[in-house]
Amino acid sequence: MASFFVNLAGWIPAVVFPSATGWQLLKIVKSKNAAGVSAVTWSMFGLANIGLYVYTEKYLTVQSVFGFLGTSLLDFVIVGVTIHLRPKKTS
Repeated sequence: MASFFVNLAGWIPAVVFPSATGWQLLKIVKSKNAAGVSAVTWSMFGLANIGLYVYTEKYLTVQSVFGFLGTSLLDFVIVGVTIHLRPKKTS
């Protein structure tokens, strides 16, 4: 019974982290405005998620792949979109 709750608890971040990140990405893309979004911060989130994925050593569990690697991928997409939407500097 305890393993059921541990498994269930693993699904919480596997759903919440990528969902929250996805909502941020969706907001940026829909508004076509990344003002106030820090590419450095989202890069750090992406690296931290990869670090946690490696640290937990649960490479084949769906929860780790979604929660850490899926979120990390979305983090780096936010970085790319943020850089792409920055106003172009004119000389």
